[in-house]
Amino acid sequence: MQKTITGSFLKWAGGKKRLVVLLDKLTPSNIERYYEPFLGGGAFFFYLIQTRKPFKAFLSDSNPQLINTYRVVKNNVKELIEILQDHQEKYYQGGEKYYYMVRDNNNGSKANPTELAGRFIFLNKTCYNGLYRVNKIGNFNVPHGRYFNPKICNKEKLIECSLLLNRSDVDIQCDIYKNTTSMCKEDDFVYLDPPYFPLSRTSNFTDYTKESFGVKQHMELAIEFDRLNNIGAKVLLSNSNSEYVKSLYEKYTILKVKTQRNINCDAKRRRDHYDLIITNFAKNTNTKQTENTSVRKVTNKKKIIASNI
Repeated sequence: MQKTITGSFLKWAGGKKRLVVLLDKLTPSNIERYYEPFLGGGAFFFYLIQTRKPFKAFLSDSNPQLINTYRVVKNNVKELIEILQDHQEKYYQGGEKYYYMVRDNNNGSKANPTELAGRFIFLNKTCYNGLYRVNKIGNFNVPHGRYFNPKICNKEKLIECSLLLNRSDVDIQCDIYKNTTSMCKEDDFVYLDPPYFPLSRTSNFTDYTKESFGVKQHMELAIEFDRLNNIGAKVLLSNSNSEYVKSLYEKYTILKVKTQRNINCDAKRRRDHYDLIITNFAKNTNTKQTENTSVRKVTNKKKIIASNI
């Protein structure tokens, strides 16, 4: 009987739920130390921790609210469940009005970490498509999702995710990616899933924190990818199907894979898109999800003008 894999406790725009099986095929057979410095919803980590031998994991993200939530799920899930059950009851009664009351109450100084985690998960489950976006002063500003009775408190999944975060040696930090990857050594496995390079001006969802992730940051990430490659780390990176991204990683193996975006609130209007998966080591790259079931290597060295997007 096939084992059921527990997914993330978060609904995350840009999450890798649909790509975890493919990513797993591209992952080293033996993992001793795993780094994921753009944690987000953590779908790939939760998949690996259930399908691989125990490994040391370094999980990080620059979003302090997100990291606080992971820590609470790991260390205080019982109280968190009680808070979410209360949010769920009040939301079923108050609906959109209750959502905006919680969203616009930014007085976090009086809330303890568990209450803040409850607020974070509540907003995640009831906002527009699990999108996380903040304004220039750092306040969450995503509109209401208008779902009918969403499951805000998934008790079973929260408990299972808490157990998984405690199963192995898991270090959870709020930090910029460079501080996490600076600890990498030879043969360590690194998965990089940064805010995607936008394919157009209207697809720019990089305001994940009040410090956005733009062209300069993607260039710096490519330099860090090179450094990791030079020290012998094994690196896997996801990004948008952009000519600019291809130019940054043209000396590595690039796969073009079909995926789907969840940003459109109408599921019928969500179209297939392509992502790029980039790796500095070759492992089982002939997959059915890749374009023409083969590796697509970039050879075009023409200069890409990123400012034209």
